[in-house]
Amino acid sequence: MNKGIWYALGAYALWGIFPIYWKWLAHVPALQLIGHRIIWSFLMLLVVILATKRWKAFRAILSGRILLVYLAAGLLLSTNWLIYVWAVNADYIVETSLGYFINPLFSVVLGVVFLKERLRLTQWLPVAIAALGVLYLAFVYGSLPWIALSLAATFGIYGLVKKVASLGSLFGLTLETGLVFLPALVYLIYSEVQRAGAFMHTGLRADILMLGAGLVTIVPLLLFASAAKRIPLTMVGIMQYIAPTLQFLIGVLVFKEPFTSAKLVGFSMVWLALVLFWGEGIVMRRAQGKALPAA
Repeated sequence: MNKGIWYALGAYALWGIFPIYWKWLAHVPALQLIGHRIIWSFLMLLVVILATKRWKAFRAILSGRILLVYLAAGLLLSTNWLIYVWAVNADYIVETSLGYFINPLFSVVLGVVFLKERLRLTQWLPVAIAALGVLYLAFVYGSLPWIALSLAATFGIYGLVKKVASLGSLFGLTLETGLVFLPALVYLIYSEVQRAGAFMHTGLRADILMLGAGLVTIVPLLLFASAAKRIPLTMVGIMQYIAPTLQFLIGVLVFKEPFTSAKLVGFSMVWLALVLFWGEGIVMRRAQGKALPAA
């Protein structure tokens, strides 16, 4: 099997089982967990850059515009992480998975609005079905599924910002985490001064897991970057649903979160939209591939 497929499977599998990792730290406030995730991710990425002798190249790309773009990216990513970790430990894993199922279609809409990309009529159909699914879930919940929508929005806008950015995944994530490193550090120091800090106060296992937050963040990202270079983007697009599918199954089967038949209807509409969207894309690419030789 292509190495790229293994790398992609590894990345998405790790992202998929993230809820279990954060559940082990459910006693730690979400904001502190994100502080540790930012700090240890940045330090580990910095070690990777120094170990691969790319520090000069990293410094050379820094400019005012780059810093501004990646500050926005860092704030969006941190917000996404915070919502996700809080939701997982508040027993909303199923709803977080919905957010990442919605995200690709939300990104499509952002592309239409901000990048002036055009959709075929057959592509608008799945977008409309997904929107109906979300509205149906809003009716079932009695309010909009704000966790799912917040995750889709923050990660979708993050992707849009990265679309206009110029750095690769290693330099980009290093800069993103570096620009929010100081606020994260100040907050953790403040928590410690207020005697509310969890690090070194809640047991050795918790300390190791907080330190490991950086490792579990950068490993799947580096695997994903390696996969994206080796396999077609279409395959990457299809495989991305491994992660929210695993999250959904973990929420329902492992942590026994309620999943009623009413919720199943709403989720099924979103799943149908995704199948139609990717199916339509595959059919159109094959049709275009056949038309080129004929032309």
